[in-house]
Amino acid sequence: MCATEVLERLARCERPRVVVGDGILSRLGELCGELGVSRALLVSDRGLVDAGHTQRAEEALASAGIEAALFSSVSPNPNESHVQACALAADEAGVDFLVGLGGGSAMDTAKGATFLLAGGGQMEDYWGRGKGRGEFLPLVMVPTTAGTGSETQSFALITRERDGRKMACGDERAIARIVLLDPELTASVPPEVAAHAGLDCLTHAVETAVTSCANPESLQLSHLAFQLVCSSFSEALMTNALGARRNMLMAASLAGLAIESSMLGAAHALANPLTARKGLIHGRAVSTMLPHVVRFNAQDPGAAAGYEELCRVAGIEGGAEGLASRVEAWLDEAGIPRSLGAAGVVDSDLGPLAEAASQEWTGGFNPRPVDTASLQEILRSAL
Repeated sequence: MCATEVLERLARCERPRVVVGDGILSRLGELCGELGVSRALLVSDRGLVDAGHTQRAEEALASAGIEAALFSSVSPNPNESHVQACALAADEAGVDFLVGLGGGSAMDTAKGATFLLAGGGQMEDYWGRGKGRGEFLPLVMVPTTAGTGSETQSFALITRERDGRKMACGDERAIARIVLLDPELTASVPPEVAAHAGLDCLTHAVETAVTSCANPESLQLSHLAFQLVCSSFSEALMTNALGARRNMLMAASLAGLAIESSMLGAAHALANPLTARKGLIHGRAVSTMLPHVVRFNAQDPGAAAGYEELCRVAGIEGGAEGLASRVEAWLDEAGIPRSLGAAGVVDSDLGPLAEAASQEWTGGFNPRPVDTASLQEILRSAL
């Protein structure tokens, strides 16, 4: 694999159009101008305001004659109220497109707002795929972390307030028109945040490679993403090198594209209740569960073959066990405890967590069928 191959693959994307470049944020206005838009809602968070990134985005938009209103009240794991507030801000500002600038929370908030602006109602109305109504405003995505891949997905992950469940609301009309991948924006990300984001990206690449609906196109994307993670995660974490950060951004976008058709698996099904009920950061939750899910899935011949192929393209020996061990080594490298016990999970938590995980839709795409009992055993193996 070489950078040219990755860039060529991203260049083949028509929707979203993915533009990669150091300092590419300066072209935000120029690129948005090609959409024929004139007034943006810039969706971001206070940290990026303080870092000066939103100001730079506003200046880039202004250089092309595009006005911008700012919504900077993004919160981690956005819920229905957060999205409603964003949609209201967009409506009051009279915008004709939205720019999501930030991590997955900012991009999901912007994406969720387009559902409400087009069709009204509540986010729960759009839980699932293809339930959008009306004409969606254009979206432009500018990720500042290399992890979620939300920038290339049609799904917005929104927390349902009454029970903390993650609602995946997807529609082709919610796919961004343009994605800007600027590694300079990730330079100021704290190491812990970068680690969690990178491990989320890793989990996406591994899970999409073996799901029950993986296909040749998604597998190519998964394999490219995994190769990039293998070559760049440690360097990005330890040295903050620009090239490594660029590779991680591309890996996240490639894995996000893979998710569109292959979906995810049991690691995500198990992680969502851990986030909702025990407060684990998403990247930590999915990556803590990933080695245990890999070992569980490896009992299925098809999944074992999928892991073997994933390891082959990345030069990892030992098949599924080698892969699980490599993930654990990355956790150690990032300073993230491997066990759920270190996060305060106790044995009496496992039953309720497994029951909640069994209700998560991503478990339905796991290559080896899961139920409450098997999910509880996977959790126990991570305790």
